[in-house]
Amino acid sequence: MNLLHSDRLHFRPCQLEDLDSVHELWCDAEIRRFLFDNREISRKEAQSFIEASIASFSNHGYGIWLFFENHSDQIAGFAGLLRFTEELPSLIFGVRPQLWGHGYATEATLAVLDYAFANLGIKYIVADVDEPNDRSIRVLDKIGMSRTKRAIVNERPLLYYEIYAPVRGNGE
Repeated sequence: MNLLHSDRLHFRPCQLEDLDSVHELWCDAEIRRFLFDNREISRKEAQSFIEASIASFSNHGYGIWLFFENHSDQIAGFAGLLRFTEELPSLIFGVRPQLWGHGYATEATLAVLDYAFANLGIKYIVADVDEPNDRSIRVLDKIGMSRTKRAIVNERPLLYYEIYAPVRGNGE
């Protein structure tokens, strides 16, 4: 069922029964500020993202994972891969603001990348981030993503990143 684990977190794919909790998280002012260009999304939009994630897990083996602190059932955040174009999976992530500064975004994104590269054979992953989003930029730098370009999209400056799968030697 595509369950992931890291030292302090456990993950599971986002499901339709998570809609209320996920919608509330995605509507948090600090989360939506950069995730949805500071727009409060509707419950129906949140549902469509969850449905796209479920389809992505079925078709590609990845989607949006919810992650939880070990021994907790409250959503700490989300991390995953979705295809926004036909070509490449794009890394997305967010952490409940009350948990910022604990390193969970870095830990969660590394777990997703490790899974994608080691288990799914994905060779290349991209990400984009709003230029003012210093916290997410630090995470992308920490996990080894390289900045490739800057562009203005919908009157907002975006930074684009990429990472390639590590080269594995014989016997690995």
